Amino acid sequence: MMPFPFECMATTGAQALATWEELKTAGRGVPVVIGSDESVGILTEAFNPSRLLKQPSLAEILATAKRIRHPEDLAATTLLAEPRRAPVGEWPAEPSPSAGLTVAMKHNLTPLAKVYIALIPADDWTTIPAHARWGGRDACPRAEYHVAALRSWRDRFGAELIGLSSDRMDLRVVRRPGSREQALELAREHYVYCNDIVDQGEGTLSRLAACLIADNWWNFWWD
Repeated sequence: MMPFPFECMATTGAQALATWEELKTAGRGVPVVIGSDESVGILTEAFNPSRLLKQPSLAEILATAKRIRHPEDLAATTLLAEPRRAPVGEWPAEPSPSAGLTVAMKHNLTPLAKVYIALIPADDWTTIPAHARWGGRDACPRAEYHVAALRSWRDRFGAELIGLSSDRMDLRVVRRPGSREQALELAREHYVYCNDIVDQGEGTLSRLAACLIADNWWNFWWD
């Protein structure tokens, strides 16, 4: 297997967030937790030379991302490909418990024995999906749509990308929706971006919206 093209540090799942916080100000690049050995192997596949030849360059991805209006352009693309309507449902008595940094955990949400943190040579953390050539498989949007979404959420909610494994993304925000109406609108936006979090997760938009009001972690996954 060819090596992953970015500097990586190993740590434990239990210490991943604390190590990420330390690296954030270390001046060695933008840190992102990328998961286990298996996850790193899958992420490395994007840099196979034959695959890279068929994909846009980093500069081209970032140029396209600048032209994307989030969430309008992604919604238009998604609806053309496969119209989806999620049930609104009843507002839950209590939100689901926070999953936190899922890329550092097993499926049962216990910490992994070893995870890696990649140091991406960038000044802008929203460009991480472009550097990693991340996305574009199954229902997962292409890298430029991730960059556009991250920039929108950074500006509106103070979001920050902390985890990006082979099929998962973990964000932490500093500003939550201020009302149920705002949370439901954001839940609809999240559903367009990643329908699995409702279809295979919360089940309804109201349950997802309740989580968005109650917690600072946003978790996405694409099967």
